[in-house]
Amino acid sequence: MIKHIVMWKLKDHAEGADRAANAAKMKALLDDCRDIVPGIVEFEVALAQPGLEATYDIVLYSVFADKTALDAYQDHPKHVAVKPFIGAVRLERQCMDYET
Repeated sequence: MIKHIVMWKLKDHAEGADRAANAAKMKALLDDCRDIVPGIVEFEVALAQPGLEATYDIVLYSVFADKTALDAYQDHPKHVAVKPFIGAVRLERQCMDYET
């Protein structure tokens, strides 16, 4: 199993929208990638919650059966298609992959 965790901090304004609107759109785009390849075991996208301390605006927590499944997800056209929007609205990105 490989855990793939990504966190993003978004720009205050980008692509004609504010941070909250872009976070909601980004969550919807990532949620659409939930079942795009075999081998996705878990896939959860969450937004920072008001009133709770958070250093990032959105997080993706996912688990893949193996590296082949993670690679297939990374290269899938539906996932590749969301990258330009994410790149345009993100201020910072942190990612960690590890085997369990």
